[in-house]
Amino acid sequence: MPSTVRERDDAVAWDVASSARRSRVAGVTMAGFRDRGMAPEGHRLIPHPAVTLALDLGAGPPVVEDVAGRQHRGSLVAGVGLGGAVWVRGQDIACVQVRLSPVVARAILGVGPAELDGCVVTLDDLWGRQASRIGEQLGEVSSWQDRFALIEALLARRREAGSPVEPEVAWAWHRIVVSRGLVRVERLAAELGWSRKRLWSRFHAQIGLPPKRAAKLVRFDHAVHRLAAGHDAAGVAADGGYADQSHLHRDVMEFAGVTPAAVAHEPFLAVDDVAWPSHGTPDQPGAPDRAHVA
Repeated sequence: MPSTVRERDDAVAWDVASSARRSRVAGVTMAGFRDRGMAPEGHRLIPHPAVTLALDLGAGPPVVEDVAGRQHRGSLVAGVGLGGAVWVRGQDIACVQVRLSPVVARAILGVGPAELDGCVVTLDDLWGRQASRIGEQLGEVSSWQDRFALIEALLARRREAGSPVEPEVAWAWHRIVVSRGLVRVERLAAELGWSRKRLWSRFHAQIGLPPKRAAKLVRFDHAVHRLAAGHDAAGVAADGGYADQSHLHRDVMEFAGVTPAAVAHEPFLAVDDVAWPSHGTPDQPGAPDRAHVA
Protein backbone atom coordinates (compact mmCIF):
# COMPACT_ATOMS: atom_id res chain seq x y z
CA MET A 1 0.00 0.00 0.00
CA PRO A 2 1.24 3.53 -0.71
CA SER A 3 2.59 5.41 2.29
CA THR A 4 3.17 9.14 2.60
CA VAL A 5 6.69 9.73 3.88
CA ARG A 6 7.76 13.18 5.01
CA GLU A 7 11.39 14.16 5.30
CA ARG A 8 12.91 14.85 8.68
CA ASP A 9 12.85 18.62 8.08
CA ASP A 10 9.21 18.37 6.95
CA ALA A 11 10.10 20.14 3.70
CA VAL A 12 8.98 17.56 1.18
CA ALA A 13 6.35 14.84 1.14
CA TRP A 14 6.62 11.68 -0.93
CA ASP A 15 4.08 9.03 -1.73
CA VAL A 16 5.99 5.75 -1.70
CA ALA A 17 4.54 2.40 -2.73
CA SER A 18 6.20 -0.94 -2.15
CA SER A 19 5.23 -4.22 -3.73
CA ALA A 20 2.70 -6.31 -1.84
CA ARG A 21 4.93 -9.38 -2.26
CA ARG A 22 8.51 -10.31 -2.90
CA SER A 23 9.46 -10.25 -6.57
CA ARG A 24 9.43 -13.62 -8.28
CA VAL A 25 12.46 -12.47 -10.27
CA ALA A 26 15.46 -13.16 -8.04
CA GLY A 27 17.73 -10.18 -7.62
CA VAL A 28 14.98 -7.60 -8.33
CA THR A 29 13.25 -5.18 -5.96
CA MET A 30 11.04 -2.25 -6.92
CA ALA A 31 9.12 0.65 -5.43
CA GLY A 32 6.93 3.48 -6.69
CA PHE A 33 7.69 7.14 -6.02
CA ARG A 34 5.54 10.24 -6.45
CA ASP A 35 6.85 13.57 -5.21
CA ARG A 36 4.69 16.19 -3.56
CA GLY A 37 6.78 19.31 -3.92
CA MET A 38 10.48 18.83 -4.49
CA ALA A 39 12.70 21.79 -3.68
CA PRO A 40 14.04 23.58 -6.80
CA GLU A 41 17.60 22.44 -6.12
CA GLY A 42 16.45 18.82 -6.21
CA HIS A 43 17.67 15.85 -4.22
CA ARG A 44 20.92 13.98 -4.07
CA LEU A 45 20.73 10.28 -4.97
CA ILE A 46 22.98 8.27 -2.68
CA PRO A 47 25.07 5.52 -4.34
CA HIS A 48 23.71 2.03 -3.82
CA PRO A 49 25.24 -1.39 -4.59
CA ALA A 50 22.81 -2.18 -7.38
CA VAL A 51 22.09 -1.25 -10.97
CA THR A 52 19.20 1.23 -10.88
CA LEU A 53 16.40 1.31 -13.44
CA ALA A 54 13.96 4.24 -13.18
CA LEU A 55 10.82 3.94 -15.29
CA ASP A 56 9.17 7.32 -15.79
CA LEU A 57 5.38 7.39 -15.61
CA GLY A 58 5.19 10.67 -17.51
CA ALA A 59 3.59 12.98 -14.95
CA GLY A 60 6.65 15.23 -14.73
CA PRO A 61 9.79 13.74 -16.27
CA PRO A 62 12.66 13.67 -13.79
CA VAL A 63 15.88 15.42 -14.74
CA VAL A 64 18.92 13.55 -13.47
CA GLU A 65 22.32 15.23 -13.43
CA ASP A 66 25.20 12.78 -13.32
CA VAL A 67 28.61 13.27 -11.72
CA ALA A 68 29.95 14.78 -14.96
CA GLY A 69 27.19 17.42 -14.98
CA ARG A 70 25.28 15.86 -17.91
CA GLN A 71 21.50 15.97 -17.69
CA HIS A 72 19.24 13.04 -18.58
CA ARG A 73 15.44 12.95 -18.81
CA GLY A 74 12.81 10.24 -18.78
CA SER A 75 13.39 6.56 -18.05
CA LEU A 76 16.99 5.94 -17.03
CA VAL A 77 19.51 3.27 -16.12
CA ALA A 78 22.44 3.88 -13.76
CA GLY A 79 25.36 1.54 -13.21
CA VAL A 80 26.38 0.06 -9.87
CA GLY A 81 26.86 2.84 -7.35
CA LEU A 82 25.54 5.46 -9.80
CA GLY A 83 29.13 6.47 -10.51
CA GLY A 84 28.89 8.71 -7.43
CA ALA A 85 26.23 10.97 -5.97
CA VAL A 86 23.90 12.30 -8.68
CA TRP A 87 21.02 14.76 -8.48
CA VAL A 88 17.37 14.51 -9.47
CA ARG A 89 15.17 17.55 -10.10
CA GLY A 90 11.63 18.14 -11.27
CA GLN A 91 8.03 18.57 -10.18
CA ASP A 92 5.21 16.02 -10.00
CA ILE A 93 7.64 13.19 -10.63
CA ALA A 94 6.16 9.70 -10.73
CA CYS A 95 8.26 6.67 -11.46
CA VAL A 96 8.94 3.06 -10.59
CA GLN A 97 12.47 2.55 -9.40
CA VAL A 98 13.89 -0.94 -9.85
CA ARG A 99 17.05 -2.14 -8.12
CA LEU A 100 18.80 -4.91 -10.00
CA SER A 101 21.46 -7.06 -8.42
CA PRO A 102 24.59 -6.84 -10.61
CA VAL A 103 24.30 -10.62 -10.82
CA VAL A 104 21.09 -10.37 -12.90
CA ALA A 105 21.54 -6.94 -14.49
CA ARG A 106 23.32 -8.15 -17.62
CA ALA A 107 20.64 -10.72 -18.42
CA ILE A 108 17.82 -8.21 -17.90
CA LEU A 109 19.31 -5.11 -19.48
CA GLY A 110 21.18 -6.74 -22.35
CA VAL A 111 24.41 -5.01 -21.34
CA GLY A 112 26.71 -5.81 -18.47
CA PRO A 113 27.23 -3.46 -15.51
CA ALA A 114 30.83 -3.03 -16.62
CA GLU A 115 29.62 -1.54 -19.91
CA LEU A 116 27.57 1.01 -17.98
CA ASP A 117 30.70 1.85 -15.96
CA GLY A 118 28.63 3.55 -13.28
CA CYS A 119 27.18 6.00 -15.81
CA VAL A 120 23.60 7.18 -16.24
CA VAL A 121 22.04 6.43 -19.64
CA THR A 122 18.52 6.66 -21.00
CA LEU A 123 16.55 3.46 -21.37
CA ASP A 124 15.95 4.45 -25.01
CA ASP A 125 19.70 4.13 -25.58
CA LEU A 126 19.61 0.54 -24.35
CA TRP A 127 16.25 -0.78 -25.52
CA GLY A 128 15.17 1.53 -28.32
CA ARG A 129 11.54 1.17 -29.27
CA GLN A 130 10.87 -1.31 -26.46
CA ALA A 131 11.49 1.46 -23.92
CA SER A 132 8.70 3.52 -25.49
CA ARG A 133 6.35 0.55 -25.47
CA ILE A 134 6.97 0.02 -21.77
CA GLY A 135 6.06 3.64 -21.13
CA GLU A 136 2.85 3.21 -23.10
CA GLN A 137 1.93 0.05 -21.20
CA LEU A 138 2.59 1.66 -17.84
CA GLY A 139 0.38 4.57 -18.87
CA GLU A 140 -2.53 2.16 -19.35
CA VAL A 141 -2.56 0.97 -15.71
CA SER A 142 -3.30 3.13 -12.71
CA SER A 143 -2.43 1.10 -9.62
CA TRP A 144 1.08 0.60 -8.28
CA GLN A 145 0.57 -3.12 -7.85
CA ASP A 146 -0.50 -3.50 -11.50
CA ARG A 147 2.57 -1.52 -12.55
CA PHE A 148 4.80 -3.76 -10.47
CA ALA A 149 3.22 -6.87 -12.01
CA LEU A 150 3.68 -5.53 -15.54
CA ILE A 151 7.33 -4.65 -14.93
CA GLU A 152 8.03 -7.95 -13.22
CA ALA A 153 6.64 -9.90 -16.18
CA LEU A 154 8.83 -7.92 -18.57
CA LEU A 155 11.96 -8.39 -16.47
CA ALA A 156 11.25 -12.11 -16.07
CA ARG A 157 11.05 -12.55 -19.86
CA ARG A 158 14.26 -10.63 -20.41
CA ARG A 159 16.11 -12.51 -17.71
CA GLU A 160 14.98 -15.84 -19.12
CA ALA A 161 16.42 -14.91 -22.51
CA GLY A 162 19.59 -13.30 -21.17
CA SER A 163 23.02 -14.63 -20.26
CA PRO A 164 23.76 -15.22 -16.56
CA VAL A 165 27.03 -14.40 -14.87
CA GLU A 166 29.35 -17.22 -13.89
CA PRO A 167 28.25 -19.03 -10.70
CA GLU A 168 31.63 -18.33 -9.11
CA VAL A 169 31.15 -14.60 -9.64
CA ALA A 170 27.58 -14.78 -8.32
CA TRP A 171 28.86 -16.57 -5.23
CA ALA A 172 31.57 -13.96 -4.65
CA TRP A 173 29.02 -11.13 -4.91
CA HIS A 174 26.70 -12.95 -2.51
CA ARG A 175 29.53 -13.35 0.01
CA ILE A 176 30.36 -9.63 -0.17
CA VAL A 177 26.71 -8.70 0.41
CA VAL A 178 26.02 -11.04 3.32
CA SER A 179 29.29 -10.02 5.00
CA ARG A 180 28.26 -6.33 4.63
CA GLY A 181 31.44 -5.72 2.70
CA LEU A 182 33.76 -7.07 5.38
CA VAL A 183 35.03 -10.22 3.63
CA ARG A 184 38.57 -9.91 2.31
CA VAL A 185 39.25 -10.37 -1.40
CA GLU A 186 42.13 -12.75 -0.64
CA ARG A 187 39.73 -14.99 1.28
CA LEU A 188 37.20 -15.00 -1.56
CA ALA A 189 39.88 -16.00 -4.05
CA ALA A 190 41.19 -18.73 -1.75
CA GLU A 191 37.73 -20.18 -1.15
CA LEU A 192 37.07 -20.24 -4.89
CA GLY A 193 40.48 -21.73 -5.65
CA TRP A 194 41.20 -18.77 -7.94
CA SER A 195 44.11 -16.41 -8.03
CA ARG A 196 43.45 -12.87 -6.86
CA LYS A 197 44.08 -11.66 -10.44
CA ARG A 198 41.54 -14.09 -11.89
CA LEU A 199 38.89 -13.09 -9.36
CA TRP A 200 39.55 -9.39 -10.04
CA SER A 201 39.26 -9.85 -13.80
CA ARG A 202 36.13 -12.03 -13.86
CA PHE A 203 34.34 -10.09 -11.13
CA HIS A 204 35.10 -6.68 -12.60
CA ALA A 205 34.01 -7.75 -16.09
CA GLN A 206 30.69 -9.21 -14.93
CA ILE A 207 29.70 -7.12 -11.90
CA GLY A 208 31.02 -3.75 -13.03
CA LEU A 209 33.35 -3.05 -10.11
CA PRO A 210 36.50 -4.72 -8.82
CA PRO A 211 35.73 -6.90 -5.79
CA LYS A 212 37.49 -4.59 -3.32
CA ARG A 213 35.53 -1.58 -4.61
CA ALA A 214 32.29 -3.59 -4.47
CA ALA A 215 32.97 -4.50 -0.85
CA LYS A 216 33.69 -0.84 -0.07
CA LEU A 217 30.37 0.20 -1.64
CA VAL A 218 28.40 -2.45 0.27
CA ARG A 219 30.09 -1.38 3.52
CA PHE A 220 29.25 2.26 2.75
CA ASP A 221 25.61 1.38 2.05
CA HIS A 222 25.24 -0.37 5.38
CA ALA A 223 26.94 2.52 7.18
CA VAL A 224 24.79 5.31 5.71
CA HIS A 225 21.59 3.46 6.55
CA ARG A 226 22.74 3.16 10.14
CA LEU A 227 23.58 6.86 10.16
CA ALA A 228 20.13 7.65 8.75
CA ALA A 229 18.59 5.50 11.50
CA GLY A 230 20.17 7.77 14.09
CA HIS A 231 23.28 5.85 15.12
CA ASP A 232 26.31 7.97 15.98
CA ALA A 233 29.24 8.05 13.57
CA ALA A 234 31.73 6.61 16.05
CA GLY A 235 29.55 3.56 16.66
CA VAL A 236 28.85 3.10 12.97
CA ALA A 237 32.57 3.23 12.21
CA ALA A 238 33.42 0.71 14.94
CA ASP A 239 30.68 -1.74 13.98
CA GLY A 240 31.10 -1.29 10.22
CA GLY A 241 34.69 -2.43 9.88
CA TYR A 242 36.23 1.03 9.51
CA ALA A 243 39.65 1.66 11.00
CA ASP A 244 38.32 4.74 12.78
CA GLN A 245 35.80 7.58 12.41
CA SER A 246 38.09 9.41 9.97
CA HIS A 247 38.04 6.35 7.70
CA LEU A 248 34.23 6.41 7.71
CA HIS A 249 34.29 10.14 6.98
CA ARG A 250 36.57 9.66 3.95
CA ASP A 251 34.44 6.88 2.48
CA VAL A 252 31.17 8.77 2.92
CA MET A 253 32.68 11.87 1.35
CA GLU A 254 34.04 9.79 -1.54
CA PHE A 255 30.73 8.12 -2.36
CA ALA A 256 28.16 10.74 -1.35
CA GLY A 257 30.03 14.04 -1.47
CA VAL A 258 28.83 15.05 2.01
CA THR A 259 29.88 14.35 5.58
CA PRO A 260 28.45 11.51 7.70
CA ALA A 261 26.44 14.07 9.69
CA ALA A 262 24.90 15.49 6.51
CA VAL A 263 24.27 12.18 4.73
CA ALA A 264 22.08 11.02 7.61
CA HIS A 265 19.46 13.59 6.56
CA GLU A 266 19.46 12.97 2.81
CA PRO A 267 15.85 12.70 1.56
CA PHE A 268 16.14 9.43 -0.31
CA LEU A 269 17.67 7.68 2.69
CA ALA A 270 14.75 8.96 4.76
CA VAL A 271 12.25 7.01 2.64
CA ASP A 272 14.24 3.79 2.32
CA ASP A 273 12.47 2.15 5.26
CA VAL A 274 9.22 2.27 3.32
CA ALA A 275 10.47 1.77 -0.23
CA TRP A 276 12.94 -1.02 0.58
CA PRO A 277 11.89 -2.43 3.96
CA SER A 278 14.81 -4.85 4.23
CA HIS A 279 17.43 -2.21 3.29
CA GLY A 280 18.91 -5.05 1.32
CA THR A 281 20.93 -5.01 -1.80
CA PRO A 282 19.03 -7.09 -4.34
CA ASP A 283 20.93 -10.32 -4.25
CA GLN A 284 20.77 -13.65 -5.96
CA PRO A 285 19.03 -16.11 -3.64
CA GLY A 286 20.25 -19.62 -4.00
CA ALA A 287 23.82 -18.57 -4.84
CA PRO A 288 25.93 -21.71 -5.04
CA ASP A 289 27.92 -22.69 -2.01
CA ARG A 290 31.66 -23.14 -2.10
CA ALA A 291 31.41 -26.90 -2.64
CA HIS A 292 29.75 -26.31 -5.98
CA VAL A 293 32.13 -23.69 -7.31
CA ALA A 294 35.58 -24.49 -5.97
